[in-house]
Amino acid sequence: MQHLSPLELAEWLADESRSKPVLLDVREGWEVQHCALPGITHIPMGEIPARQLELDPDTPTVVICHHGVRSYQVAMFLERNGFETVINLTGGVAAWADEVEPAFPRY
Repeated sequence: MQHLSPLELAEWLADESRSKPVLLDVREGWEVQHCALPGITHIPMGEIPARQLELDPDTPTVVICHHGVRSYQVAMFLERNGFETVINLTGGVAAWADEVEPAFPRY
């Protein structure tokens, strides 16, 4: 599993020469309603085992949560289940708000 800082993710998303990763947000619905990065795929952590077939194991996948703990666990699960490039967003959306987008809603 790889780890990516919010700044590194922002640079990747802004780089038109790179293909975009799947942004897999594993937070609960109420959290995503409060704030979310654009273009996410939302599958709550508890639904990942039943819904992992909705994801492409060959596409780079950045897993996102609030602080990076749930995303780390989901990234480990996906990696064990054959996903080639799984990346944990270190610090989650809280770090995104601190490092990339200060106006991003917090909770």
